[in-house]
Amino acid sequence: MDGYFTGAPHGGRRHPDSDLGRALLDALAVQPTIGIALLDADLRVTTSSVDPACFQGLDFPPRARVADMVPREEAGAVTARLRRALSSGEPLLAYRQRMGRRGQAVVSLYALPMPPAPGRRPGMVLAMVNATKETRRLDMLFDAAAMIGASLDVVDSARQLAAALAPSLGDEATVYLVRKVFSGDEPATRVAHGDLGLRCAAMAPEDRPRPDDYIRPGMDLPRMPRTAAVRRFQRGEPYVLPDPASIAEAMDGDPGLMRHLVPPKATAVMQSALVARGVILGGVSVWRDEESPPFTDDDLRLLQEVASRAALSIDNARRYTRERNASVALQRSLLPPAGTDTAAVEAAGVYLPATAGGQGAGGDWYDVIPLSSLRVALVVGDVVGHGLRATATMGRLRTAVQALADLDLGPGDLLTHLDDLVLRLGASTEPSHEELLASTCLYAVYDPVARRCTMASAGHPPPGIVRPDGSFAFAGVNPGPPLGVGGLPFEDTELELDPGSLLVLYTDGLVEHGHDRDMAAGMDSFARRLAVIHPDGCDLQATASRMVSGISPAALADDVTLLLARLRATAEGDVATWEVPDDPAAVTSARDLTVGRLGAWGLDDLAFSTELIVSELVTNAIRHAGGPIGLRLIRDVRDGVMVCEVSDPSNTQPRLRQARSTDEGGRGLFLVAQLATRWGSRYNATGKTIWAEQALPTPPG
Repeated sequence: MDGYFTGAPHGGRRHPDSDLGRALLDALAVQPTIGIALLDADLRVTTSSVDPACFQGLDFPPRARVADMVPREEAGAVTARLRRALSSGEPLLAYRQRMGRRGQAVVSLYALPMPPAPGRRPGMVLAMVNATKETRRLDMLFDAAAMIGASLDVVDSARQLAAALAPSLGDEATVYLVRKVFSGDEPATRVAHGDLGLRCAAMAPEDRPRPDDYIRPGMDLPRMPRTAAVRRFQRGEPYVLPDPASIAEAMDGDPGLMRHLVPPKATAVMQSALVARGVILGGVSVWRDEESPPFTDDDLRLLQEVASRAALSIDNARRYTRERNASVALQRSLLPPAGTDTAAVEAAGVYLPATAGGQGAGGDWYDVIPLSSLRVALVVGDVVGHGLRATATMGRLRTAVQALADLDLGPGDLLTHLDDLVLRLGASTEPSHEELLASTCLYAVYDPVARRCTMASAGHPPPGIVRPDGSFAFAGVNPGPPLGVGGLPFEDTELELDPGSLLVLYTDGLVEHGHDRDMAAGMDSFARRLAVIHPDGCDLQATASRMVSGISPAALADDVTLLLARLRATAEGDVATWEVPDDPAAVTSARDLTVGRLGAWGLDDLAFSTELIVSELVTNAIRHAGGPIGLRLIRDVRDGVMVCEVSDPSNTQPRLRQARSTDEGGRGLFLVAQLATRWGSRYNATGKTIWAEQALPTPPG
């Protein structure tokens, strides 16, 4: 290199500063961490001081081309940059470049064109500073930051951490978390003795062969001995166990413990606790085999930096898990039992909360509400929004629906009252949360005696109907606006359905789940799945579970709710109907007809009480409403209920009151209320119906 770096300027005596320049160049040339190479005009090496030991085995032999010492895919770009610098005379400064055919070294490259001189072709000085370690550190931190924290699931975050560490920092990595973290609870600030309360959450690579008794994800760690390494972990200190002897000492020489926790080929381990807000959430172990180089202090600092970032992500996931668990628990507690069995329907419901996007449970709900005269109401709704507010709103709406259903309102009238309630709730709620106070809802009432279903929709998808012969169709419901809009009516739709038909109610999350799926495509796919169901004899709960079994909650942006209801019909022999003349003398005939039918049903024990109920109700209808008057008895052996109904053309609702001792009347309804288990009144197309239920006597044995 003296030929380039030494000698007097051409045509004159050596300048005094040249001695200083020569000394600086000589000092630079012998620095092992700085590599210098001289290139000719063809970008071939003429002289080099690059030490392969300091540059990951990188060598610059004489006559070698620069293009042959970089990854093939980058050779053209590097050559073009150097030729541009050589032709323009402008240096290339601090250019980050991978060197070596495998790209094993990363250098900060400085290219300094040399001015031409007599007898010497133009050339270039390359100065390189090894940046492999810093680049590796930054790349790993970048990759870890991109991988870790992408999920709000604790286990997924642990898997991302393990994948970020192995094989980048070690041959194997295992992540342990405190057991309370999995359920979203706050870990204890201190742990007693060696009972760390840890559970294996993830390991990488997952497919590496391991002994049968080696710990697996989901398994709890055994109680650890009180060794110095365990105490360091409890204090949150990172450390390295560089050899098998130190690993054995950390486990107090317990062969069973080592077989359970130490990979078969591991010879060294780095350990770091996962600490967030001063609380230990778990720990991570990075293992290396005997073929790998020993851990360095830089490795330990890098592990600690990655672990600290991962701990914050895991703590965020833990907090989300706690809030989501509370929201889902509240949501499930507000829903009815999954299975319902009444005289009108056999029903099975499924609720699947969404977890995608970290929004928490939504406001979906379903309900099966028994009504008077063996009828039943089927309800499904979807509150806009997610989280505890949506769940609380759902609870308020479900309670309101049950209260309104008890008034025996028609579906359209009930949704109108519910719409008014949502508007009042919206007016009394903070503006920032108005989006939660809107909902869709479908309300259907099925009458097993008339075998007729009446339904109304507030912006909700239409229910599906699978008939006994297996044919399928969506009900032709004319939906009104969602609840909370106000000002528009809700139209009733009445359908006659055969016994054994399957009524399918659902929320839009069931037909819109998956990527790039619109509502129409989702409903077509849903219809194809329903068309293969055989409603007669199928297990409803198993069928409902099977229909959502392929849906991953992590892929759902909205909750999924499904309610299947198999319709039943009351046998004609269990219903007796008479027309009663508008004449007080007809009361005696009504009593006689009632007693005769009860005798035919074998219900002589109910004859006295039912005779009194019929007498009072028919007398009131004749006296206050006039004809035509209808009398109907319904027997339900399944639920042990006998219903007595009296219908009249009046829209005046009866009112129960406490008669005074001097009053001549006013005791009829009071007497009915004492004899019946429950009673009430509802409007119908021609007036009203007063009904009273009694429990059937328990048969002997």
